[in-house]
Amino acid sequence: MATSHAATMRRCDWVGNDALYIAYHDEEWGFPVADDRRLFEKICLEGFQAGLSWRTILGKREAFRAAFAGFDFERVARFAKRDVERLVQDAAIVRHRGKIESTINNAQRARELAGEYGSLAAYFWRHEPAARSRPRRMTRQALAAMTTSPESVALSKDLKRRGWTFVGPTTVYAFMQAVGLVNDHLHYCAIRAAVAQARERFRVPR
Repeated sequence: MATSHAATMRRCDWVGNDALYIAYHDEEWGFPVADDRRLFEKICLEGFQAGLSWRTILGKREAFRAAFAGFDFERVARFAKRDVERLVQDAAIVRHRGKIESTINNAQRARELAGEYGSLAAYFWRHEPAARSRPRRMTRQALAAMTTSPESVALSKDLKRRGWTFVGPTTVYAFMQAVGLVNDHLHYCAIRAAVAQARERFRVPR
């Protein structure tokens, strides 16, 4: 039986043969995002991932969406103590009380931020790195050296100043990679060019 092009194309090293990872890598990771719910979801899930694998979080993503009202931060901001108790009993998600409480807190902070900037997207995209600060060629070595960036450090610092939690520089850099603030697909990855084209077409929120 002939092997499909999708099955044989070269991808970033972290993808492997996991079907869920392949779909996430090919269709989501690195493509620019302007939707506030998706941005809020992603930064929250990156916080939940701390100390765990992203595969674990990705496998539970639909359960997280159900638990946190589709990551509508206006709704999550109104969650009360009874919601925290409900969520720590929900075996379908990561039952970490601190991270659950952080998500509710961050929803309240996100509401403030959207009020100040008009949208979360307008705020986050202000932190897109300049092209000249990025590696000219995204090799394995270049990527391995970038667990943070000056921009992720600055964004993390500003979020913390505003009262956000579980938003350290490494977590924030992973968020930036995921939502297209940077294109960290390796130079030989078949998806890198598609992400670059999507970034060129993308209209940065203002």
